[in-house]
Amino acid sequence: MLVLVVAGASGAAADAGGNMVVTEDGTVVDGAVVNGYILVKADRVTIRNSVVRYGGAHAVRVFPGAEGTLIETSRVECRAPRTNGIVFGNYTARDVHVTGCRQGFLRSPAAPATIIGSTWNGEQVDAEIGDAGPQVPGSVPKDRAAAPGGASGEPRTEADAPAEQGGTATEQGEAAAGPAVAAMPGPSNTGVPDGTQLRRSGPLDLTRNGQVINGLDIVGCVTVSAANVVIRNSRISCDGRYSIRTFNTARNLVVESSEIDGRGGNEAAVCCGNYTLRRVEIRNVIDGPRLGDNVLIEDSWIHHLTRRPGSHNDTLQTTGATRIVVRNNRLDAYNPNTRDPMNACLMIGSTTAPLVADLLYEGNYCNGGNYSIGVRADLKARDLVFRNNTFGRDHRYGVIQKPGQAGLRWDRSSNTYADNRQPVAR
Repeated sequence: MLVLVVAGASGAAADAGGNMVVTEDGTVVDGAVVNGYILVKADRVTIRNSVVRYGGAHAVRVFPGAEGTLIETSRVECRAPRTNGIVFGNYTARDVHVTGCRQGFLRSPAAPATIIGSTWNGEQVDAEIGDAGPQVPGSVPKDRAAAPGGASGEPRTEADAPAEQGGTATEQGEAAAGPAVAAMPGPSNTGVPDGTQLRRSGPLDLTRNGQVINGLDIVGCVTVSAANVVIRNSRISCDGRYSIRTFNTARNLVVESSEIDGRGGNEAAVCCGNYTLRRVEIRNVIDGPRLGDNVLIEDSWIHHLTRRPGSHNDTLQTTGATRIVVRNNRLDAYNPNTRDPMNACLMIGSTTAPLVADLLYEGNYCNGGNYSIGVRADLKARDLVFRNNTFGRDHRYGVIQKPGQAGLRWDRSSNTYADNRQPVAR
């Protein structure tokens, strides 16, 4: 077991393949990707712009006596149904998104927490200091299937921590698998919420860190070159190359409860990395989002792709990237108006980068494509996990092109046809 100890108050950062223990006051962990747990045993620790993926007892644990912990603009992804997200209190969580965890944000009367603008399995969680309930919300969020074994329970004691083990998506495998999303994304639960009053706007060039765009009807394209930008409750109508373009300096863009209309001209709805889409409706595009590094797409609906001469339309596509999560989406490659299955719901290849690695594709509905999951001949893969997905029958040749591809794990029992819930053989 690899344990990385990060110390120092000068903006220390880590990108570790194991676990992290923070022992020095004032430590800053910025931009880490931790495939293991984080233990906080010091005061005034900050964890920001980071991703924690873990399948043991607790993903992020603040020990008794550690004061002033701040966790912000980060993701916690639990890899097993028994795993808790952030425990046991004495922390502030700001814009933290916890998924797949038994409990999201644990606290107690003796160790309260402040939780702002954060979510557990897609549902908003907000708590001020003094609101010391064990979990908000106290039950499984509505319109979400519970994670296996997700009934409430008491957290483990401190003695459990030394035995906790991490693991990649493939290593966690069956233990982390859960049922597909209960409420399929569609017109009632994606896009701009009904009744929202939108203000007209032209194209946007977002260059200020932390900028929040809310309630705009944007006619034109959006470029992002800043960190921690949020676009919510907005519509983007753009027939340029990309409706949203993130540049190298952009980090942690979040687009939620919004719509993208490519007007038949978008080469891709979003390009290319370091973004989250949540409850987003995408339509009238040649391709949906391009999946670069550090991408999360969940609870979204991509439909009615536009065929152009020579196009190979995909609702999602990656040509080389790491750290991708595609969860609980409705991916309609098949266009019912033209009866065209298009190319794929998800196309995977190593065309522009040497490797596609650490991709989790779960709980999605997918219909259409030559193959619904297209696997290019040039793909070099590591830890690509497909589980708990359902598929329609409007494909040309089959559901998955190469289920035995090296580095790709296709769960034959939990990937099923939508009409009869029988396992997909291929």
